[in-house]
Amino acid sequence: MKKNQTKPIVLIMTGLLWTSFAQAQNSINASGGDAIGSGGTVAYSVGQTFYTTNSGTTGTVEQGVQHAYEIYSLGIEDSKMDISLIIFPNPTTDNLTLKIGDYNNEKLSYQLYDMQGKLLKNDEIKAEQTQIEMKDFARATYFINVVNKNNEKIESFKIIKN
Repeated sequence: MKKNQTKPIVLIMTGLLWTSFAQAQNSINASGGDAIGSGGTVAYSVGQTFYTTNSGTTGTVEQGVQHAYEIYSLGIEDSKMDISLIIFPNPTTDNLTLKIGDYNNEKLSYQLYDMQGKLLKNDEIKAEQTQIEMKDFARATYFINVVNKNNEKIESFKIIKN
């Protein structure tokens, strides 16, 4: 007789658990909808009365029906200049050579940065080949940006100094 009573209780408990999981993503709001305009679309909801926010060192967790987020596009814009740039030897010990193909005497310069973003050297490029002295710098990784007269980056190189 006890075995027959256990089976319906297990079925009822399973059913209750299943329905609680099915209802986990629902909320009761007084109103809501989408607002559409020339600048975009915004979804909104009205009526959620209780919410909390928990923050920690690795992130934030918020209760609620809707959460705001921003979409960022990160990328590298194509250079407006059609110049081929080569830098060698890389890795280097003493000197680097920056070679510019199709050089039209355009006003260009290079900027040498360390890994922390500190500008170490800045000089104008005056010929098709430019020598960059590296012997006074410590063994590390550096970045060289080639920029135009408006300080717009044309190319960036990662340099290893041995």
